[in-house]
Amino acid sequence: MTRSPWAWVPSLYFAQGIPYVVVMTLSVVLYKNLGISNTDIALYTSWLYLPWVLKPLWSPLAELFGTKRRWITALQFIIGAALAGVALTVPTDKVFQMSLAVLWLMAFTSASHDIAADGYYMLALPQHRQAALVGVRSTFYRLANIAGQGGLVYLAGELSERTGSVVDAWSLVFWLLGALFIGLAAWHSFVLPHPAADTPGAGRRAARGLLAEFFAVFAGFFAKPGIAVILGFLLLYRFPEAQLLKLASPFLLDTVDKGGLGLSTKAVGFAYGTVGIGALTLGGLVGGWVISRVGLKRALWPLVLAMHVPNLAFLALALTHPASLAVISAALAVEQFGYGLGFTAYLMYMIHVAEGPQKTAHYALCTGFMALGMMIPGMWSGWLQDHIGYVPFFGWVLLATVPSFVMAALIRVPDDFGMKKPEGDRP
Repeated sequence: MTRSPWAWVPSLYFAQGIPYVVVMTLSVVLYKNLGISNTDIALYTSWLYLPWVLKPLWSPLAELFGTKRRWITALQFIIGAALAGVALTVPTDKVFQMSLAVLWLMAFTSASHDIAADGYYMLALPQHRQAALVGVRSTFYRLANIAGQGGLVYLAGELSERTGSVVDAWSLVFWLLGALFIGLAAWHSFVLPHPAADTPGAGRRAARGLLAEFFAVFAGFFAKPGIAVILGFLLLYRFPEAQLLKLASPFLLDTVDKGGLGLSTKAVGFAYGTVGIGALTLGGLVGGWVISRVGLKRALWPLVLAMHVPNLAFLALALTHPASLAVISAALAVEQFGYGLGFTAYLMYMIHVAEGPQKTAHYALCTGFMALGMMIPGMWSGWLQDHIGYVPFFGWVLLATVPSFVMAALIRVPDDFGMKKPEGDRP
């Protein structure tokens, strides 16, 4: 029986987004609610980027062993078990250490699931269906971000108020997430098609060739003209944002006497996780449209400025401490909309860098460097904020845009790259 892609594409990419947002965002709010310092939150949750940094190194394993369909369902069961494991650790005395260990497992599992899901998508659908559904997969990935960063944070705040216990609230949230993922794994074990190309023996028979290709991929990537500038841009374009993102939720949650805005967990879920992520998604759509109209080269500097100038919103919030949730939400929407605009330039540049016969593998390497560029600055951001306070920290974030501007000035992009061609000009 042939199953419609609508039966599995939305749920597969929703499942891809949830563990990432749990590891990167939900964990920050959890630890802040539990009273962990900003220094420790930023340092240890930034380390959780490492599996996505290293993801290209073990991606051949999905080719060598088993089918991608089996990888998907097995990894989703493991993610469900890991989420339940976090729920078990929250009420313990060693919650920070024990939950981090489980989140490490979840991070590696989630990064591996990304590899299997993206590979399966290409095997299970013909190229024209892949193109037709690419918007669907990105939409449901974004919905997972809104559900995690918005809905689940709001739910944790609501449960905290009802039960009077932050610990019980977060434990219940993770139990619900674990049950959801076990359900998704069961659903996908039933509904995912069995593509003829997704065979368990083919990878092992081609192991030697894959390993040779694996090393050729690295050699080809680092032999690209201007590789030093390419790497500098990939690592430094999000240098200020990597630091700001780790402290955004703590800033919103911290009390006014500590320099924060003193919002409730529910309010953060609404303002940052729902309004903010909605604006981020809209910014991404508008940025893509702008590039398709004028090309990346002409759009680059407006998008770079859109990425970094709205960081002023956090400095303004730290200076004024507005009490109105509407004002705070509007400021966050402006900042996130700008981030969404600017991030499209980064994604399109990675596509440009990856152009060539090994574009899939080279794009994966670009995403690894992207994750590294987020991991390293995030590690020290909490320590810095704890030592200088929120106002100087957000001032530093603005100063940290300079390396990004320098690298944007150094990169080279073809005049018409990313521009939508008229129908008559298409091959």
